[in-house]
Amino acid sequence: MSPGEADEPILGVSVRSAIYEWLVEINTAEELKAARLTPRTSALLSGPPGCGKTTLAHHLAARLGIPMVNVGSEMLYEAFLGASERNAAALFNALATSEDRCVVFLDEIDAIGGKRQEDSGGGAQNGRNSMLTVLLRKIETFNGILIAATNRPESLDPALWRRFGMQISVDLPDDDARFAILKRYGMPYSFDEDLLSELSDLTEGAAPSLLRQLMESVKRQLVVGPRIRRETRSAAEAFALAISQNEPHPDYDKPVLWRNPQLVENLSQDQWPPKMETRA
Repeated sequence: MSPGEADEPILGVSVRSAIYEWLVEINTAEELKAARLTPRTSALLSGPPGCGKTTLAHHLAARLGIPMVNVGSEMLYEAFLGASERNAAALFNALATSEDRCVVFLDEIDAIGGKRQEDSGGGAQNGRNSMLTVLLRKIETFNGILIAATNRPESLDPALWRRFGMQISVDLPDDDARFAILKRYGMPYSFDEDLLSELSDLTEGAAPSLLRQLMESVKRQLVVGPRIRRETRSAAEAFALAISQNEPHPDYDKPVLWRNPQLVENLSQDQWPPKMETRA
């Protein structure tokens, strides 16, 4: 992905502060050297699915002005003995010899970096242990910018955890962040701010990806509804339909609005339907 293709993520205060500090640090190598320090070049992002870990990696690459190489764990892991180790070594060797700077993003690193287990004589487990050993060595000697992401931080091997210069928790958005996310993905429609504020209260526990689906579903109704003679007459009607079409994964706790969909009846109706903003 090229630097210009990244959206700026909506982040919590602690995450935003950590990323800003890291960006400054990367560009302050000489000053750090005087203090016998070097810039940290790796970070582990952990948190629930859909909270923007990949978007955050894209944003960091964009701020640094360099492309990002997205490496899924399935690209490295193979069942054949020794194949995964060769894949990992080949990846990092190729990156080490490249003249072009980039950010390397290892997604779902828990799939290849789980806790080591005792040698049981089983080929699969032995292969995973061997793969992890190679990964640890290559990460330690890698000179580029490396970001990894996991939804299951508790499953990672402690040695792999320690290899990263930073460990950043990307959690579910707070009330202010939910409001900002709802507003962003409601654009170019100008949704009433009272309505968005009520929605941000009722969507506590929702991941950014679910909030985006919610708002995009309502926008589709506003566009498609008149063409199929189904007018969206109220915010309650629009969001009730959107909720029914966008269910959270069964493994995750349902936000308030999904547990009690009848709460849409209390949403502000004063400025409905929302107007589409026109650019000058």
